[in-house]
Amino acid sequence: MIEGDIATRYIKGSKDYRRTSAKEFKEFVKANPKRFAKGCRAPRARRPVLALLAAASAGLIVIGVPGGLALRHAAGAEPAGRAGGTSAALGGTAALGGSDAGDVRAYELENARLAARLWAARAEHDRAARLAELREAAPYPGLVPAHVIAVGEGPGRADTVTIDAGTRRGVRPNMAVVSGDGLVGRVIAAGADSATVLLATDVTSGIGARLAGSRHVGIVTGEGMRSGGLLRLRVLDARAPLRVGQRVETLGSRGMRPYPAGVPIGEVIEVEPATDQLTRSALVRPAVRFSALDVVGVVTGSGRSGDARAG
Repeated sequence: MIEGDIATRYIKGSKDYRRTSAKEFKEFVKANPKRFAKGCRAPRARRPVLALLAAASAGLIVIGVPGGLALRHAAGAEPAGRAGGTSAALGGTAALGGSDAGDVRAYELENARLAARLWAARAEHDRAARLAELREAAPYPGLVPAHVIAVGEGPGRADTVTIDAGTRRGVRPNMAVVSGDGLVGRVIAAGADSATVLLATDVTSGIGARLAGSRHVGIVTGEGMRSGGLLRLRVLDARAPLRVGQRVETLGSRGMRPYPAGVPIGEVIEVEPATDQLTRSALVRPAVRFSALDVVGVVTGSGRSGDARAG
């Protein structure tokens, strides 16, 4: 039956579901008695839907509580009626004033510990990959892997790093230090468990060098990290065919001290105008990214297999 003072209804028998007034709707029912033999009821008010929306709104309010504990209280409570969901959700925030606050702190600490473990695992994986690259790129006898643990700056010797390998592992002054990309520098001081490395970019550094694939030799000096970290090559032949893109590598010396031969130093990026009749000079971009040093290797030349403790 039709109940109440209803303003509008949908006439389900029509094709376009047009709206009509209650009076027109009654007339349509009378004109189509068979279609409405079972009667027609006004749609019920959707009060349960409103109650659920109110409960959801209250739940959203407590979602912002750290750890999500209040939300878990709301979700775990069984609604006892239309107001049950709302009271359960609001009850979660009140519970945080007690022992649950301690639970939240415990969860936060556990999350921090897990994040630290994940970070450490990723760092260890990255270091292992770089160590493998180092051993493949620098298969020198007695290569001692190490990690850069500090960056030092001082008057006249700004470009140095400290590594975690020292005399206990065969590291001595005047030994070359390399990475998977090329030459890093040389050891200038060594303690029992650490050593100081003078980087190739330091202004006091001087490295015997050769243009790759040629017999032209020269000296590579550092311009300093504060000056852009570039190197300068001076070839001891004014007629040497210097050009951009040429690779520069170490000349090498007997016993590989301080440097073994053939270690990449960098690439020529600019040929400078000649200033005399004896030499030519060029700017060189280092092969090594000195601002991101981590795993390196010390070339001890001892003939022993490399120490794996840096892996």
